Amino acid sequence: MLRKIMYAAALLMSLLPFFVDALPLVDRADNSTSTAATTAVSNSTINDNFVRPAQFSRIAYCSNEAVEKWNCGPPCQALGMDGVTPLVVGGDGGQTPRFFVAHDSKTDSIVVAHQGTDASNPLSVINDLKFILRPINSTLFPTAGVGVEVHDGFAEAQERSADLILSTVKSGLASTGVKKVAVTGHSLGAAIATMDALMLHQNLDPSIQISTTVFGLPRGGNPAYANLVDSQLGSDYTFITHRNDPVPVVPPRFLGYQHSAGEVHIVLTIIVLFLAAWVSENPYNRRATLYYVGVLLSADSAICTQRLA
Repeated sequence: MLRKIMYAAALLMSLLPFFVDALPLVDRADNSTSTAATTAVSNSTINDNFVRPAQFSRIAYCSNEAVEKWNCGPPCQALGMDGVTPLVVGGDGGQTPRFFVAHDSKTDSIVVAHQGTDASNPLSVINDLKFILRPINSTLFPTAGVGVEVHDGFAEAQERSADLILSTVKSGLASTGVKKVAVTGHSLGAAIATMDALMLHQNLDPSIQISTTVFGLPRGGNPAYANLVDSQLGSDYTFITHRNDPVPVVPPRFLGYQHSAGEVHIVLTIIVLFLAAWVSENPYNRRATLYYVGVLLSADSAICTQRLA
């Protein structure tokens, strides 16, 4: 049955270019009648640049043991059982969201992935609720400059894993000889991944290419922070949002928050068959917003133990 469903998902992927647009989120949030120009995203861009990061983001929701053994059911199988080597796995799923660093031989890169909020874990939710802006950590971000402020809860969560991630990425680059780092995450994990990408940019050799693709990103800081993301990550930074996902429009702008450039906005409104059920894409179905480029990004770790028939 799962094989048939995955075939249906593959058919869906062929339709995605018709439903994915580059749309400024600020216009979407402030003016529903905005006529800002949009540009369709090609099928090759979706398949080549977005799907694999989404699959890594999904795996970040799996247990540490499953990721360490690379035995996490369909999420691991979708990436290949012999092409990814975990280098470090950490986090507790609460105060410190789960994360891993791995060597991906298919893309010849080091991958950093972060788990999003687990709504069933109060310690995880607290990371989201601590939304006061505070100065960015000048030790982790030595070239951030003055006036850059970030979400307190996101920053604290990022700081708990920052040293281990930075040291593991450095050792992974040295041991494998690769010259690329790919950073990804969903929701809270997207906010942490964005900060990780900045940290890596500021602390690695400039010859290392850092690409960042995140999903369901909340606003992570003030306009100076958004400008920092733009100036240092540039065109190698993409955050993908969904028209029915409320996370990208919080915290609100009136609290001093602002998104960077780099949004790709999903306007899919058809009914989608993927994994286990028909899912109606409507504003009242929270589960529907967990599908990004055909990949289920969810805190429900049960998928990590499923096996294909």
